[in-house]
Amino acid sequence: MRREELLDAAEDLLCDQGSQALTLAAVAERAGCSKGGLLYHFSSKEALIKGMVERLIEDFDQLIAAQGHDTYTKNYLAATFAAVQSGTLRRWAVVTGASGNLYLLAPLRVAMARWHREGLGSETDPAAAQIVRLACEGLWDVATHDPDLYDDDHYAELKRRLLDLLPA
Repeated sequence: MRREELLDAAEDLLCDQGSQALTLAAVAERAGCSKGGLLYHFSSKEALIKGMVERLIEDFDQLIAAQGHDTYTKNYLAATFAAVQSGTLRRWAVVTGASGNLYLLAPLRVAMARWHREGLGSETDPAAAQIVRLACEGLWDVATHDPDLYDDDHYAELKRRLLDLLPA
């Protein structure tokens, strides 16, 4: 449980203060533990960022799998809207924290490639599926920068319009 609290604290710090504020001491303080307690779980700032990236990938994979639609793209779309509307915008915080280190971004790049290739061969219209997935990425980005831009009705309309692009 403590590991998750430390990751939460790091993500909160990134969201509130940016990547310059991400230090082990600041994360430990935000989490209410000693720096030694933090170092027990994460031996370096890079290990902490790697943990955030890995958790992001695992969480989104689980969210996609939980949707229960008939195609991967519909699951991806539903998972994206669920994450954005719930305020789960860790993606930006993680990328911001890791952006200075290509090694730390490698797992996220691999996951993004997988998310954008998964199931395309079984889609009725692979190009439409790719367009919907790319629109989801744009939604993540915009919602990260301005979480209050859209209300629930607007999100519902966007989701409906994206679903209309996919063959039944």
